[in-house]
Amino acid sequence: MILFVNACVREQSRTKRLADSLLSILQGPAEEVRLREIVFPAVDEAFLQRRERLIGEGKFDDPLFRYARQFSEASQIVIAAPYWDLSFPAALKQYLEQVSVPGITFTYTQDGLPKGLCAAERLFYVTTAGGLYVPEAYGFGYVEALCRDLFGIRQAELIRAAGLDLDGADAENILRESIREIIEHHGRR
Repeated sequence: MILFVNACVREQSRTKRLADSLLSILQGPAEEVRLREIVFPAVDEAFLQRRERLIGEGKFDDPLFRYARQFSEASQIVIAAPYWDLSFPAALKQYLEQVSVPGITFTYTQDGLPKGLCAAERLFYVTTAGGLYVPEAYGFGYVEALCRDLFGIRQAELIRAAGLDLDGADAENILRESIREIIEHHGRR
């Protein structure tokens, strides 16, 4: 199963358009998680105590962990997140906190190092930006490090279209070119 984590907010999202192009050529059924429709619980002391108790008791079937189980079981993951304020929408950070569960998406070795438990070998991070200043470390770099160092997902790939809102930019042409590259590069697998 391909997990599609949709962090797009706008109905006519350019980022989602790129992600849809990728999803159309990946093999297998996809499950979509629309982050704009999720009200994440407040992470306060009561939440943390409940979460830690459930983890300690091994009650990973609790609804609190449904997103972590889904994330851990996915064969491939596609995250669509527009580039906002040198990063990504806050809902994606909340989601990543929800899926980071010891015993489901990772564990610790006897040396105290994290060891990933996720089935996916590949994650695609799809983004668009109005400008050209898009340092990978501020959005994709964070997700890539989390996937590699915590979840055990070996391959993380950035797919992006940038410069869409610059004066004189032909945003439609930039998007078409990015879609062509997606199809050309990933359609051969």
